[in-house]
Amino acid sequence: MFTKRITLFKIFGFEVKLDISWIILAILVTWSLAEGFFPYYYQGLDKITYWWMGIAGALGLFASIISHELCHSIVAQRYGLPMKGITLFIFGGVAEMSDNPPTAKTEFMMAAAGPASSIALSIILWGVYLAGRALGWPEPVNGVIAYLSGINLILAIFNLLPAFPLDGGRIFRAALWSWKGNIRWATRIASQTGKGFGTLMIVFGVFNVLIGNFIGGMWWFLIGMFLLNAANLSYQQLITRQFLEGEPVARFMNPNPISVPPHLSLKDLVENYIYRYHFKMFPVVENGDLIGCVTLSQIKQIPREEWEKLTVADILKRCSPENTITPEADALKALSIMNKTGNSRLMVVENGQLVGVISLKDLLGLLSLKVDLEGLEK
Repeated sequence: MFTKRITLFKIFGFEVKLDISWIILAILVTWSLAEGFFPYYYQGLDKITYWWMGIAGALGLFASIISHELCHSIVAQRYGLPMKGITLFIFGGVAEMSDNPPTAKTEFMMAAAGPASSIALSIILWGVYLAGRALGWPEPVNGVIAYLSGINLILAIFNLLPAFPLDGGRIFRAALWSWKGNIRWATRIASQTGKGFGTLMIVFGVFNVLIGNFIGGMWWFLIGMFLLNAANLSYQQLITRQFLEGEPVARFMNPNPISVPPHLSLKDLVENYIYRYHFKMFPVVENGDLIGCVTLSQIKQIPREEWEKLTVADILKRCSPENTITPEADALKALSIMNKTGNSRLMVVENGQLVGVISLKDLLGLLSLKVDLEGLEK
C-alpha cells in the first residue's frame, strides 16, 4: 500500500509516519481550499488570506486524521492488540495493526473509536466556531474552524460506510463475526461489500468525468479503486495469516542453501554465483558456521578493477536479525520480517550454523498449495 515513509514524531508511544503520496493530497487540499472553497463562501478577502486559510485548513485536516487514527490505536492497545503506528497517505490515514483483532468485540470497539472521535471533534469545533462568532473573531479564523468542523463530520460519515476495510466495514465484519463466530466468513462477506462500494464509486466517478466534473470525478474514481483493491487485499492478508500461522520455517525451508566461502574472490562471486543463481544476498560459511553475509549492494560499491584482488572476507558484514530467523520460528514471523525489511530471502540459523534459507517464493508456494487443498470459502 505504501511507498517511501518518513517518521514525523511519536505520540502516546505511536510513531506517526508520512507516506510521500500524502504530499500530493496536502497540495491538492490547500489549492482547492485557497482557490475554490474559501473564496466561494467568504467573499471579499485578499488572495494571500485565502492561501493562509487553505494552509491552515490542510494542517487542520492533517491533525484531524491523526486524531481519528490515534483513537483507533489507543483503543486497540487497550484491548491488547499491538499497533505498529499511524501512516498518512494520499487517501487519508491508517492505524497499522500487527495482527487481526482477537475478538469481534475488540474489532467493534476499535473500529467505532475513529468515527466517534471525528464526530466529537466536529461538535467541539462547531462550538468553538459559534463562540468565535459571538466574540467577534476575524472571519478567516472562523471560516477555517467551520471548515474543520464540517470536514470532521464528513470524515466520520464516510468512514461509517459498511465498506470493508473502512471503519463501517469493520463494524459490519464484527457483527457478522459475532453472529457466526467465523472471522474468515465475516471478512469475505465484508470484503465483497467493500468491493461493491468501490465499484459504485468508480462508476460514479466515470459519470462525473463524462458530465464535465473532471477533478471531482477523478477523485471518486481513485477512491473507488483504492477501496476495491484494499477490500481484496485485506481478505487475502487474512487468508495468508490463517494458512501460515503455526507453520514452522523448518517445514518448508531449503535445507541445502547456496553459500560462499570467505576466500572466494569478488570476481568469482559475481561470475559463478550472482550471475548463476540471481540472488542479491549470499551467506558466508566457514567450517559450517555462518560468519556473515555479502550483498549485491556491497559489491556495487567496489570498483570493477578491484574485484579480482579482493575476497568475500574483505567486505562481508555480520548478519543482522533483519535477514536471519530460527528453524522453529513461525512462518508468519518470517513473512513479517520480509515485509518490514524488503528482504525476499532469510537465512535460517541454529546455534550459529546455517541450516537453510527461506524465501518469499517458498512461503507463497506453501500458501498456494494450502489454498488449493483447503479452499477459501469457509
